Amino acid sequence: MKKIPLGKTGLMVTKTAMGCLPVQRCSKEDAVKLLRAAFEGGITYFDTANAYTDSEEKIGLALADVRDQIVLSTKSAARDRETVLKHIELSRERMKTDFIDLFQFHQVPEVPDPNDPNGAYAAALEARERGWIRHIGVTTHRVNVAEDCIASGLFETLQFPFSYISNDRDLALADKCKAAGMGYIAMKGLAGGMLTNVRACHAFMKQYDNVVPIWGIQHMEELQQWLAVAEEDPDMDEELAAFIRRERQELSGSFCRSCGYCMPCPMGIEIRNCARMNMLLRRSPWQQYMTPEWQAKMNKIDDCIGCRSCSSKCPYQLDTPNLLKYMLKDYREFYEAHKDQL
Repeated sequence: MKKIPLGKTGLMVTKTAMGCLPVQRCSKEDAVKLLRAAFEGGITYFDTANAYTDSEEKIGLALADVRDQIVLSTKSAARDRETVLKHIELSRERMKTDFIDLFQFHQVPEVPDPNDPNGAYAAALEARERGWIRHIGVTTHRVNVAEDCIASGLFETLQFPFSYISNDRDLALADKCKAAGMGYIAMKGLAGGMLTNVRACHAFMKQYDNVVPIWGIQHMEELQQWLAVAEEDPDMDEELAAFIRRERQELSGSFCRSCGYCMPCPMGIEIRNCARMNMLLRRSPWQQYMTPEWQAKMNKIDDCIGCRSCSSKCPYQLDTPNLLKYMLKDYREFYEAHKDQL
């Protein structure tokens, strides 16, 4: 399994890495099998977060005995010193480790203040002094915040959504991190599940020698796909490039990346999935989205009060209320056209 340096941290991480948000949806038994299979397949970098329910605990159960052979990163979304320190202690306990290789501030809306003695950054510095963490990074979905974080010089790594449908400004972050000596961790390399061609995704990431994609893996068959493509290690060729051009054209414009910044909705609408329903119906087995449960979720869109809280928080400036209305209309039309096949 190919390894690359994570910026100037000194950490060597597998170019094919594992994002562990999805393992919270696995049973403990299945999660342990999956994580262990990933390690035995050659993956040695695992990324999680305090907020991912029992993901850290499952990592501890699966990988504690090979701790010296892996790199662990986790995150806290807390903004105050006391809570961040509590989260770091809890993460160490859950993952059965004395230290965390990379601690990251989770989904920051602005650069954390390094001069606030009661702030989150002060907690990270204290945790590093205590030996609880080795390196400090940051994650965000907002490109202007990402640029500010790079310019600040406060962080050793940046984690940001990065895939072959990213726009030019987002793509430029990879080079900016490289120039700054920062590691670049690519989240949402599948654009929230919209991208399904693993060869195209792998070949795209391979073009950036400083980018480490953390693929969200929940099922054993998904893991086997990533291990197989890592072994094949395909380069970008004209066939894959043409495929990516078609994908970029189809997925450009009002496309919800499922980042979740818009949530929660005061009316209980599951925006992060409902706002991209047309793509889910056409790019994956559609029958799973026609259950009574999903119909109820989509029909909640009728309850939208137009408060625009969602659109005001969207880092991609989507007109979310109108996008939701369009999705509901398309969903109902799709149902009428396909209900005989249910």
